[in-house]
Amino acid sequence: MTTCVIMQPSFIPWAGFFNLIHQADCFVFLDDVQYQKRSWQVRNRILLNGEEQLMTLPIEKCSSHTPINEVRLSTLPRWREKQAITLQRAYAKLPFAHQVLPIIDAIYSTETMELSRFNMNAIRLISQQLDLETHFFVSSQLNCSGKRSEHLAQICNALSATEYLSPVGSKTYLLEDQFEENSGLKLRFQNFEPAEYSQHKRNDFLSHLSILDVIAHLGLEQSRLYCTEQS
Repeated sequence: MTTCVIMQPSFIPWAGFFNLIHQADCFVFLDDVQYQKRSWQVRNRILLNGEEQLMTLPIEKCSSHTPINEVRLSTLPRWREKQAITLQRAYAKLPFAHQVLPIIDAIYSTETMELSRFNMNAIRLISQQLDLETHFFVSSQLNCSGKRSEHLAQICNALSATEYLSPVGSKTYLLEDQFEENSGLKLRFQNFEPAEYSQHKRNDFLSHLSILDVIAHLGLEQSRLYCTEQS
């Protein structure tokens, strides 16, 4: 069984994203589909002084029909520095600041102006830090056609995959498209529920934050277990 996961390159995503990477033999960044404003492609949530804060990557103005791999990051000065400082303020006093702060520095030191490449670089970096092993691919380099689930099936076929692992959020449309019947691939849905952990200045647990929050609170070793114990 060769398991393929296909996900849009998200902005420093949550632990469930890395659980998918852990389970994938082939992990494909879906960068040849339409960019969506106010999506996880450019946004994510962190914890700052015990309160949720939304962080958004600034991008250049573009058409709503622009593919993700053609979206450009803003040329405004110092936005990388400002975001890095915000993240440093958020996590500098946490137990594993010494592990998360170098990751933040590395993410924002990249000079790429492409949204998809910025996100992919960050995801690969964090995967490496968590010792998650998979083969990464980029959909725009596979030259697969088709729309919606047909596009996913063609990508899987190009990589000789036999199983497609999907987040549960895509379940409705995959079943509507009769993905398993039409593709001949085994379809499996992710089973991952983020476990609670003690968060700085919080009485109640705030879930689905960026993986940086997990690393800052638990450290890299425990964060790896956090992402991989449910498969």
